[in-house]
Amino acid sequence: MCTAATYQTKNSYFGRNLDLDFSYGEEAVIIPRHFPFIFRETNTIDSHYAIIGIAYIVDDTPLLYDAINEKGLGMAGLNFVGNAVYNTHIDGKDNIAQWEFLPWILSQCSNVTEAKTLLSKINLLNFAFSEQLPPAELHWIISDISGASIVVEAVANGLKIYDNPLGVLTNNPPFDEQLFQLNNYMQLSPTAPINNFAPHLPLRPYSRGMGAIGLPGDLSSQSRFVKASFTKIHSVSDDDEFSSVSQFFHILHSVDQQNGCCDLGNNKYERTIYSSCYNLNQGIFYYTTYNNHQISAIQMSHADLDSETLIRFPIIETEQINYQN
Repeated sequence: MCTAATYQTKNSYFGRNLDLDFSYGEEAVIIPRHFPFIFRETNTIDSHYAIIGIAYIVDDTPLLYDAINEKGLGMAGLNFVGNAVYNTHIDGKDNIAQWEFLPWILSQCSNVTEAKTLLSKINLLNFAFSEQLPPAELHWIISDISGASIVVEAVANGLKIYDNPLGVLTNNPPFDEQLFQLNNYMQLSPTAPINNFAPHLPLRPYSRGMGAIGLPGDLSSQSRFVKASFTKIHSVSDDDEFSSVSQFFHILHSVDQQNGCCDLGNNKYERTIYSSCYNLNQGIFYYTTYNNHQISAIQMSHADLDSETLIRFPIIETEQINYQN
């Protein structure tokens, strides 16, 4: 399970928690402008926007989890198990495998409007990368510098594209149902409540934070959607980079998963493998991992973006502790 979010101060930020019970050995990667994207059923793209993100890299193919391009368009795939439905080949469409979807969009589109145009011609294929890597059941959030955000879901009755006014996405149910459920929480507030229950009784707040009583705190995807949305909407920070990035990680960490709290059986537990944060304006990728809370950063502008070779960075997993004595 996963949670994705956006955040805006002076710059625009995009990122996600990846929640799983294991890691594939993913890496941070910069994909320069002339790295060839070889698609199974459509033409190779030899020249494209540079991309930075996190991926499982197999035989020099980056299987992207989340990423942004140099124009400030971000995209992330989140688990959508039981609802995602992909198709066979359809003539006249751009036939793209599920694992090709992120590079297909990010290599060609500079904003959400352009992504919508490309999506109008797409057919997502039920096509495995390999026998060991079948198609993942996903839906996707796509966001840009302007704050525009959409959700893309391939379901039994076709490809659904939803405008996302919150800039938040988790997993099941489908996005329109997640959004509808917020009606149940419209009374929540970051301010102290007033006594509507029994005005003739001397009821009063006895603790700070009581305006948010009823805000979910469990690990289900619907509850994470509500909590992440509430946290994001009411987040306040200065607009400098340190304050903005710090606040963005606080939004994500408000719904992260601790090892042992989501029991999958057979001694497997879902946990937040990593949290990512991208500065869409500056092309900077920040991340933390389950065992390393120090924020690490990779800057796209410091790489040779006109090369043809992937630039790979191992994820720092070991906790970095600043001993002060």
